[in-house]
Amino acid sequence: APTAWHHHSAEEVLSQLGSRAGGLTATEATERLVRDGPNTLREATRAGPLRIFAAQFKSLIIWILLAAGLVSGLLGDAVDAIAILAIVVLNAVIGFHEEFKAEKSIAALRKLTAPQATVRRDGQVAAIPAADIVVGDILVLAAGDLVAADGRLLSAASLRCVEAALTGEAEAAGKHAATLDPGDVPLGDRANLVFMGTGVAAGAGQAVVVATAMHTELGRIAGLITEAGADAKTPLQRKLDGVGRILVWAALGVVALLFALGLWRGTPPMEMFLTSISLAVAAVPEGLPAVVTVALSLGVVRMARRHVLVRKLAAVETLGSTGIICTDKTGTLTAGEMTVRALHVTGKNYTVGGEGYGPDGAVLLDGAPPPEADRAALRELASILLACNQARLVRDDTDHIWKTVGDPTEGALLAAGTKAGGNREKIEREWPLLAEFPFDSDRKRAAVIRRMPGGKLRAFVNGAPGPLLERCTQLLTDTGVRALSDEDRGRILDQASTLARRALRVLGSAYRDLLNPSAAGFTAEVVERELVFVGLSGMQDPPRPEAREAIAKCREAGIRVVMITGDHPRTAAAIAEELGIVPAGDAHALTGAELDALSEESFRERAAEVAVYARVTAAHKLRIVRALKAAGAVVAMTGDGVNDAPAIKGAD
Repeated sequence: APTAWHHHSAEEVLSQLGSRAGGLTATEATERLVRDGPNTLREATRAGPLRIFAAQFKSLIIWILLAAGLVSGLLGDAVDAIAILAIVVLNAVIGFHEEFKAEKSIAALRKLTAPQATVRRDGQVAAIPAADIVVGDILVLAAGDLVAADGRLLSAASLRCVEAALTGEAEAAGKHAATLDPGDVPLGDRANLVFMGTGVAAGAGQAVVVATAMHTELGRIAGLITEAGADAKTPLQRKLDGVGRILVWAALGVVALLFALGLWRGTPPMEMFLTSISLAVAAVPEGLPAVVTVALSLGVVRMARRHVLVRKLAAVETLGSTGIICTDKTGTLTAGEMTVRALHVTGKNYTVGGEGYGPDGAVLLDGAPPPEADRAALRELASILLACNQARLVRDDTDHIWKTVGDPTEGALLAAGTKAGGNREKIEREWPLLAEFPFDSDRKRAAVIRRMPGGKLRAFVNGAPGPLLERCTQLLTDTGVRALSDEDRGRILDQASTLARRALRVLGSAYRDLLNPSAAGFTAEVVERELVFVGLSGMQDPPRPEAREAIAKCREAGIRVVMITGDHPRTAAAIAEELGIVPAGDAHALTGAELDALSEESFRERAAEVAVYARVTAAHKLRIVRALKAAGAVVAMTGDGVNDAPAIKGAD
């Protein structure tokens, strides 16, 4: 079993790997590269043109046709032989054209892992090809980097990584260098590890490389794809092979019977042999493969119009036979983008419209624009969301979709602050930043100090509601600022719990005016006290608008939808309920840990009724798909994460 590096201290890890904080020497790195090989994932052999063309002749029906054509030719029936051969070649050409076109499209979509990485070697920081990274190297991580290997953190300063491709969580994961307590820790909770192929959203850190290439978590998933096996035959291919076997045995039976009757009647053996063979050839349905291929090709064209790329022709029929669709959550059922959906200010609950990170969307109170009297408090909350924020929103020139540069959570707050009436450019221009105290997992807060018009200093703070309220002594109300009572605290925490039950991630916002004319000497501990509490923000990775309708159509068609995600059980259950995957009030998610505790037989029984799986790994997803297939179902799998690939490969 792989070493549980998250349970070892940084010093122990360095010692076991024969490394040091200053990094390996160039000689050590070269020796390890020769010993372990390059830090690249092993790719399966891609299907070339000849291989794709040869695959068109795998069907038993095709072999029967070829045999029939050969026999016709030997018997001197050139017309039949040429006709049969033409049908076989036409069938192969049509199938080859569609599948080769799909392979070229897929090749264009493939993305490589990080081509460059920053490491510390011989005590110096250097940029090297990611393929040259070895176990024991010290990775130097900064915002915007793609992590090039699995590593155990040695230090972390407000480090947050986007691990959605591996874990299914849209929210950036906070990281630290502390040793985790013994016990089974899910991949998404290993906060002192960083993983190959994930991105650094914010902060900085250093990590010692503990695994490279196929030994990384990404590499294990690549191995699972191989384990999932070569492409199995589709239901249609199995049925056609069955028809082929029936034809063979039926033809042999008829030929034998006819041959025996002829001999019994005294017909010469050679004459009966030729007659029997001719009958066998006539019994072969020459047009069947061509009809099937043309029908499937028309299906491919129709799917392409709906922006679906069909890699294998026979998959069109399999899709039509599907009884269960297993789907990932993040980025498939949901948008894959954190979006603020609710604001709570001065005791009032506001809904926030709009999609993704776009700054356009209405903030409504009871379904209508808020009165002017309430907008001042909303703008106060907006100013905190924008002032205490390091993210940027940019609009893609190609698809015109707004995207965030930095932490997805801060990107969501930035969009919400703009919708609520804030102006980021004005804040940056007129409220200069003097100091910042980034978010960390101990404080559960982030704070900045800015100089306000008139010269006074103000601290803006965002953080988890509970710990933040403990640092607050005052409350913003409709009539101004007053002392914060225990009753106020209880009411605010109740509201935070209500939002959390809707699978929203809740953050609180507060501010404090500072008396000192200079920010020098301030610490987070000094700044984050005697705060004025302003409001709450509730955000989530929202369901796609079209997902609920698609799931309803699946139900009408008799197709069962199963959600499989690496996200938290409560979030998974709430989204499943909202989308109609499970009835309201009946949402329960089976976790990966619970799945591990079940025998294969027990799990197959549970699989027939479980509709939501949470906190699962790539191996769990593959096991779920296999269990459903073993029960006789035709299973489809869809998802956009790296951890979905083995299950997609293993599905029908």
